[in-house]
Amino acid sequence: MRLGSTSPGGAPVLGSVVMIGVVLAAAYILSQGLTRVSFTYTLGGLAAIMLFGLVFLRNDFGIYVVTFSMLLSPEFAAGGGGVAEGRSIIVRSEDFILIVIGLAWMAKTAVNKELGLVAKTPLNRPILFYIVASALATVLGSLWGNVGWSGFFYVLKYVEYFVVYYMVVNNVQDRAHARRLVIAAFLTAAIVSLVGLAQIPSGERVSAPFEGEVGEPNTFGGYLLLIMALAGGIALETYRFRLRVVCLGLVALMAVPFAFTLSRASYVGLPPALLVLAWFTRQRKFMVGLVLFLVVCSPILVVTLPTSVTKRVLYTFEPEKGQATVRIGRVGLDPSTSARLISFRSAIDGFLSRPVFGYGVTGFGFMDAQYARVLVETGAVGFAAFAWLVWTVLRSSFSAFRTLREPEDRGLALGFLAGTIGLLAHAIGSNTFIIVRIMEPFWFFAGIVLMLPQLEAVELAPLPPPVPVVMPPRLHPAQGLPVRLGR
Repeated sequence: MRLGSTSPGGAPVLGSVVMIGVVLAAAYILSQGLTRVSFTYTLGGLAAIMLFGLVFLRNDFGIYVVTFSMLLSPEFAAGGGGVAEGRSIIVRSEDFILIVIGLAWMAKTAVNKELGLVAKTPLNRPILFYIVASALATVLGSLWGNVGWSGFFYVLKYVEYFVVYYMVVNNVQDRAHARRLVIAAFLTAAIVSLVGLAQIPSGERVSAPFEGEVGEPNTFGGYLLLIMALAGGIALETYRFRLRVVCLGLVALMAVPFAFTLSRASYVGLPPALLVLAWFTRQRKFMVGLVLFLVVCSPILVVTLPTSVTKRVLYTFEPEKGQATVRIGRVGLDPSTSARLISFRSAIDGFLSRPVFGYGVTGFGFMDAQYARVLVETGAVGFAAFAWLVWTVLRSSFSAFRTLREPEDRGLALGFLAGTIGLLAHAIGSNTFIIVRIMEPFWFFAGIVLMLPQLEAVELAPLPPPVPVVMPPRLHPAQGLPVRLGR
């Protein structure tokens, strides 16, 4: 509903009041900020007020802002070392952006009663169950003395990427709008890939921009894995030659920084994603042949890979003296891989001690393994909620792929399905499903993929038959008797 239109409940009046409040708040911040606080904080406050007003007037503006800020927003530490799990709490400008956008959306739904706060989707119940299980486990962990205040902060971070999902499903208008959002996300991926290419000559592992002093190559690798799968799915399904070339070019652009992340968890996720694309695409013969060709030529391909990539892979089987080492038969593993396997063992022991709700989020110490972490922190209840959520995502995306008619939409659903499988493999050696820079794009595309069948059904629905116009009878001027037209 547009502001200024007439509707019951006084929506135009409330909308005008809100906008007047926004203007007054901006004026107050400007007057007080220039005299009492720094100019930087003043600009930040004004930007927040302006964003609130723009999102209140137009919802999709906030989605575009979040899309570009997913990988292009700076981050900074909000607490000292050891706040949680021996690490600082990381806050990014996008966290504040999402808070402002969320407040604007709630204000608009309060003004326009016709707008729902949460759209009805197949993921609503699993998301609610997962959030409640994590929160309840953390409350119990706090009562037991295992979790500090930082654990609740982490739970709020988990909720953050679900906000992105509901922003999309509540505001995407039609298929053309959905495609514009996809283009914006792909443009963001191209920008960060170019930044990654610029990092390669330094000799350091490639990571996403604006990650502070210490980058997270594993996070960047998971993000690129998802976007490459999405672009690859569209390239395989589309009949448009130019679009196929663009998508393949984007995959090639992302593949180079993906390799130089030297993220072994990301490498592990690539084969499953590729196999899903090969099995379900209409180009199955070509993809199966390509996979077989890669398998046969793998010894030659290993030689052609950059030296840093091959060394990183071979390092997996190089134990170090004085470090904890896990051996599989006679083969010893490096300290990083050994630490992950040891964390699995400790997680099982912790789970057996508290099998129902676990120790709470951050209550068991840091471990870089998603499944072990969910199991020990939230117990059987939280792990069941997580499994239900992931299964619903897989089932819904596969259903969208089978239902959609447009090749590009089918390709996006196929790519999302493949990317999800790849991230599930990535999560063996990483906290994939709680990393915001992976999960925000993931839930962004989840919202689009799950909404595409509904948008397509609306566009294909037949128009209602026209209502016949019945002329009223005309009275005779002399006698006042009704006279029917045409006689």
